[in-house]
Amino acid sequence: SYGPDKIDELNIYEATRQAMYEAIRTLSVPAEAVVADAMKLPDLTIPVESIVKGDSKSANIAAASIIAKVTRDRYMKQLDEEYPGYGFGIHKGYYTELHKEAVEQQGVTPLHRKSFEPIKSIVRWVKPE
Repeated sequence: SYGPDKIDELNIYEATRQAMYEAIRTLSVPAEAVVADAMKLPDLTIPVESIVKGDSKSANIAAASIIAKVTRDRYMKQLDEEYPGYGFGIHKGYYTELHKEAVEQQGVTPLHRKSFEPIKSIVRWVKPE
């Protein structure tokens, strides 16, 4: 799993890259090629096309981006129930004013990346109800 702890350990770019490798390796049907949004994947033995701003240039990347966003939004709604008062269903995990206020009032959850400022500076951690 590539959750907050793994991202803190590796950094967001490397964790994303490793998660992509894992996703490609575990496909039920082997990939013949990969089209990626700006991510370089040099260790693959199949053709890879890395396209900067790929979601505006490739229908495949745009579709994947939409699927990822919808999946994230559904997950955030789930987290909104597990961590009431944080507004995950509204801000979707982005550090908005609402998110900032919730963290300042209630503390940081295990979902928050400890390496991300201003989260790094907040010491009060909370568990789900």
